[in-house]
Amino acid sequence: MSAKSKKDVTILAKQEFKAESKRLLDLMINSIYTHQEIFLREIISNASDAEDKLAYLALTDQNVGMSREDFAITILRDPKYRILTVSDNGIGMSREEMEENLGTICKSGSLHFKETMEKQEDIDIIGQFGVGFYSAFMVADTVTVISKKYGEEQAWMWQSSGADGYTIEPAERETAGTDVIMKLKADTEDEKYGEFLEEYRLRELIRKYSDYIRYPIRMSCEKSRKKEDSPEDKPEYETYTEVETLNSMVPIWQRSKKDVTEEEYNAFYREKFFDYEKPVATIHMSTEGTVTYKALLYVPGKAPYDFYTKDFKKGLQLYSSGVMIMENCEDLLPEHFRFVRGVVDSQDLSLNISREMLQHNRQLTLIARNLEKKIKAELLSLQENDREKYEKFYAAFGRQLKYGTVSEYGAHKDACQDLLLFWSQKEGKLVSFKEYVAAMTEGQEKIYFATGENKDRLAKLPQVETLAKRGYDVLLFTEDVDEFIPQTLMTYSEKTFCNVTTEDLGLDSEEEKKQTEEKTETLKDVLTFVKEALGEKVKEVRLSSNLGSHPVCLVPDSGMSFEMEKYMKRANPEFAYTAGRILEVNAEHPAFAALNAAVESDSEKAKDYAELLYAQALLMAELPLEDPVAYADLVCKLMK
Repeated sequence: MSAKSKKDVTILAKQEFKAESKRLLDLMINSIYTHQEIFLREIISNASDAEDKLAYLALTDQNVGMSREDFAITILRDPKYRILTVSDNGIGMSREEMEENLGTICKSGSLHFKETMEKQEDIDIIGQFGVGFYSAFMVADTVTVISKKYGEEQAWMWQSSGADGYTIEPAERETAGTDVIMKLKADTEDEKYGEFLEEYRLRELIRKYSDYIRYPIRMSCEKSRKKEDSPEDKPEYETYTEVETLNSMVPIWQRSKKDVTEEEYNAFYREKFFDYEKPVATIHMSTEGTVTYKALLYVPGKAPYDFYTKDFKKGLQLYSSGVMIMENCEDLLPEHFRFVRGVVDSQDLSLNISREMLQHNRQLTLIARNLEKKIKAELLSLQENDREKYEKFYAAFGRQLKYGTVSEYGAHKDACQDLLLFWSQKEGKLVSFKEYVAAMTEGQEKIYFATGENKDRLAKLPQVETLAKRGYDVLLFTEDVDEFIPQTLMTYSEKTFCNVTTEDLGLDSEEEKKQTEEKTETLKDVLTFVKEALGEKVKEVRLSSNLGSHPVCLVPDSGMSFEMEKYMKRANPEFAYTAGRILEVNAEHPAFAALNAAVESDSEKAKDYAELLYAQALLMAELPLEDPVAYADLVCKLMK
């Protein structure tokens, strides 16, 4: 046997994968990747790496004879023989590099190249782990790689059917570059591998994962056109093929803000996030330093139909060097800003071996923190400079900001509190806490609020009327979460919060308090009578100077408001708790004078008056009447 023949036998003999590669290959195919479709992203990324290497070499080697515009990745599909091929005209591989890079799993030529050139700028290599190529075995029975290294005459063919091993033999290829040829597995009842040969599916995957690979990804696509001699009334069509570039290559976020129009921003938003309503704000940022990244974020103008459900997927699309790594990276957005849509592109993040998940690290935390600050600043700017747009946004997502304020025991209140808006009884519009405090009357020390289900009803509360006469504003809280906000914040701008229906309004002077005490002593017998008439329905009956023109109101005993009581009954009826009722009466009202007179002259009528006033207090507090029929009969009785 000649020396040449011996060499050929050596080359053609099946070789085993090195080290623990067999076990790792099996693990990777069955466990590391969660989606089979990822294989195309990995193969295209490898092709892009190869073209990067030759493009970089072309900067110093004039013999390469290629400019960046000459590089391209080609997709070929053969449905009849179930073959999918990804070709590039990059740097290619020698026989030794095939052995080293493809024969040893986790040996990454891209990583070695990057380490070699780590001091150079503008070197951006996607592959880091050397396992992406083997994802092809998730969908292929046999993978063949034909490659010719730049500067060499001989091409080589690597072929494997999986963990059993591989062969390497001489091959023919005209120019430098690599063909990855995948013979797809047969379809089964559960797995339809043939979908990866369909034009629409390949187009979809390339746009999803590889749209921003810097080189054109081309594929012959079927087109339809009207035949030239076809009549207008009965047109006939013919099918032809045309090579089409499937990726857009340059992502919009890589461009300078001054070079992108509002129409382009909005078009990208519509196409990427399927929302045909314009966003209320667009944030385009580029950051360099401890961590380098680019981001394009959008604040929607309306909430998706599933936003407040467990099915909603928050998070930003994460890219690394133009390759989509995660479609919804939750760790980049805090929960209170979960409505934000957009993309982040960074080369500085540590990815896991499959590049499908992030490893938590300092860079990720820094990016998330910077994004949070930027989003807050943008929303505050919108609130101050375009109130109409901000209120549109707030109508859709204000509740989310409120939940963000109270969640985790107020851990995020600093990020959210200035973004909140509440209805101002005095101004007749939504105001922020900052605006409320700035407009406070001289001498006012508290931020007053009232809680209920309807702002129109709240505006008629006796306490609100009393405060209004003094020129004080009251914020009207109408959502369940609202009442938790003052409890979480405790103070704002050194002003304490005051629930007008549960707390002392702090309006009476010491002299006025003394007068109320004296009047209480004088009317002690009437107050005791009413308490005895109502029995266990009320815990206490007392005079109040905060009722304005109203005769009576009901306030809760300390600890729980009536709105909290209602909320607890809705949320968990079995463990619901009833707040103690305190009946406050206005000694200056004619109704109280009638009650006082009846106590002295007609105790039965006085009991009816007490019941009537209590029922009215229940209605004003938006609490259910214990017996509506009895109340109606009582009113009719007193009308006789």
